Amino acid sequence: MPIDVILLVLFGALLHATWNAIVKAGSDKSLDAALISAGGAVSALPFLAFLPLPQAVAWPFIGASAILQFAYFQLVAAAYRTGDIGLVYPLMRGCAPLLVAATSGFILHENLSPGALAGIMTISAGVLTLALEARHGSGRAVIFSLANACVIASYTYVDGIGARISGNAVSYTLWMSLLPPVLLFAWAVSQRGSVAVARHIRRNWWRGLIGGAGSIASYGLALWAMTKAPVATVAALRETAILFALVISVTVFKEKASIWRYVAGVVIAVGGLVLKLA
Repeated sequence: MPIDVILLVLFGALLHATWNAIVKAGSDKSLDAALISAGGAVSALPFLAFLPLPQAVAWPFIGASAILQFAYFQLVAAAYRTGDIGLVYPLMRGCAPLLVAATSGFILHENLSPGALAGIMTISAGVLTLALEARHGSGRAVIFSLANACVIASYTYVDGIGARISGNAVSYTLWMSLLPPVLLFAWAVSQRGSVAVARHIRRNWWRGLIGGAGSIASYGLALWAMTKAPVATVAALRETAILFALVISVTVFKEKASIWRYVAGVVIAVGGLVLKLA
């Protein structure tokens, strides 16, 4: 992978860890997840007029992605309600690239080199070490996390293909971001009522705007990278976000980190280096 692609994917990983921390810190995780999705859509709107429309063949992928993103944000909120970020985040992000790596040859006909496959496995091993080390969590948290890993792998394929055939990965990303918040808030209003949802928006709109801008930028960088490098490789490198999540957990949430968390961080970093050398 070219160094510029690696650096931009790593920056996207930092943004991803940041918006997940915003959801974890919130008092109402479902509505905060919907707000972040909406923040991403608001951030996208000003740029749509300056970009070409995605190719017609990409629109079914945009629709499928919206449904998967709806499921993703719902499962993120459910997992963070029932488990610690040290368990949930690594499981969600660590299992997804393994699923992609195991199936990309069949689905995308991408042949990964032995070095790239070794890098993917190394990064995933480091991430999963963090999950196994975490002491807080429940069976439900594990189920939600593993289910979301499947959703992540699914939308990685959908959007990886969609971005490639759209003609413009940035335009695809921005248009893809518009529908999920509509679905999320429609669901929230049906479950909570419009008054409760409007009250939460008035009090926490800034969280959604900051987190949403980071979310859409993070995913846009990943999709752009998928047009320059194999999808499985980019998906694995993106999971270095767990390193940034570890720093945030210690410096912001004041969580105690055991030696195994730092060992896992080194393993993830080594995996990133292996990918670079592959």
